[in-house]
Formats: sequence, C-alpha cells, structure tokens
Amino acid sequence: MRPPRRPARVRWLIALWLPLAGGCLPHRHAPPPAAPTPAAPGGRYAEDHDSGPTAPPDLSKIPEPVPRAEPPSPYGNKSPYSVLGETYRVLPSCKGYVERGIASWYGNKFHGYLTSNFERYDMYAYSAAHKTLPLPCYVRVTNLENGRSAIVRVNDRGPFVANRLIDLSYVAAVKLGVWPKGTALVEVRGIDPEHPERTVEPARAAVVSGAPEKTPKPLLYLQVGAYADAANAERAAAQVRAAHLGAVRVVAAQVNGRTLHRVRLGPLADVDEADRLTPRLRALGLGEPRVAVDN
Repeated sequence: MRPPRRPARVRWLIALWLPLAGGCLPHRHAPPPAAPTPAAPGGRYAEDHDSGPTAPPDLSKIPEPVPRAEPPSPYGNKSPYSVLGETYRVLPSCKGYVERGIASWYGNKFHGYLTSNFERYDMYAYSAAHKTLPLPCYVRVTNLENGRSAIVRVNDRGPFVANRLIDLSYVAAVKLGVWPKGTALVEVRGIDPEHPERTVEPARAAVVSGAPEKTPKPLLYLQVGAYADAANAERAAAQVRAAHLGAVRVVAAQVNGRTLHRVRLGPLADVDEADRLTPRLRALGLGEPRVAVDN
C-alpha cells in the first residue's frame, strides 16, 4: 500500500557542533552523531521518503504535554538566520502569538534524528517545527476544518516549504486529522505557561435544536500584498486579474490603527491549488504571496 501523499519538505542543518553562546539552527538533512538508524548508502537518512509507522502503538494513550516555563534552548534560537535565501527572525516569546495557515507533518524518516534544539525527534510525542517561534515553547494547534485541537511543544525549525506554517509530529497529526490527508488549515496560538488557561480555542458554531456541532468551513486565500495606499492595492489587483488566475478581491482591514488594503486571490479550492498558483503569483513580481485563512 502506498504511503499517504504529503508535500515535499526541506529540513536544513547550518552546523552540528556550535558553541553554547548564541545558539544555532541545526540542519535536518545530515544525520546527527550516533543516530539510531544509519543513513542509506548515498543518502543522509535511512529513508528517501517520509511515511507513517507501519505498526504504531496505541496513540490514544499518549498524553499531550503540560505547558511549563522552560529556559530558551542554547541551540536553534539564533536570530536572524537564513535558509534558502529567506531570512527569519525568532520571536522573543510565544505569548500572544496567533496565526493561521497550512499545517503539514513529518514522521518515520526523521524519527530519532536531532531536532533544531538538539533533542531527538520522537514522532510519538506531541511536538512541532516552526520557523520563528522560540525553542522550546508550547502552542495550541486547532484544525479549522474539523475543530480538533492539541497542545504541542515546539522544538524544531521548519517547514522551509512555501505556504507551510507548522510541521506536526505524527501523533499530533493523527489527533488533528492532518494525517493521512497530508495538510490542513489550522490556527496556532501561543501558550503562556504561567497562565495556560488564558489560551482558548477558536469559537465554534452553536448547537441548534440538538443538532450536532458544525465547524464553519475555513476559506483559503493567497495574499499578494497589503498596501496603505488604496490606489496601489487596486493596481496590484488589476495586474493579478490580468493574469487570469482566479477571483481577486481587495479587502480593507484595521491593523494597529492603520488601514491596510489587502489584495487576495481566492477563495481557493484546496492547498494543492494554493501550491500551484504560488509560483505564478510570484512571477508577477509583486512580492512573495502568503497564505491567508478566514472563516
């Protein structure tokens, strides 16, 4: 039986041995010393393609982590850092962090190899990879398509793939319904370990007359840009419309007391369509498109 299809993902190592001062961003392509599974001849991992386990344990017995205050890891928190020509700045804290986007997952191929903060990746632990959250930290991830949520501990960097917000461990992906589909539209909320009760899940639809609770279908867009000048936004929108890529809209939003005019393509049918249209939007020279998810 073919393993579930999932988007290609890139894991990067900048150094294996780094001084404690300043930290580092380990690369997930080169196996760490004393990896439990030797790399295949000519390759850096024992497997060429990622997959789920063939005989997983009873995942229902695996508890989610309990958020607790932890000191920043000496590894994986260097800021800024660059991967594939993109520069990222690590956030000072995950408190107040809320973002929506596309989640993917990683599993058997990386099981047992070092994460970016030099812990062993365990696909049976509730963990995740993120590009800018400090390591380690705790977040609640909610699948906006089915309402399921889980707390995960962020201890890795990535996914360095266009349009992806967070990479979930196998067990987290199963609980949220991301596996075996491969991707899902999610909301990620940072947790304050000192006040975890203040982190709440997104509001769900009300139950009417005993009917089962329904989760509103999230709408997926590609945002071309956000402009202070409405005329600039309309010019960008006209350029996208001329490319005949789909419906284009300009949406005004208040951000920190300023009005921004967001140019968005969509709503899109699914993640595959977003992935297909991203390079075509990029070719228009309007900047790097980003995923936007609304209810």
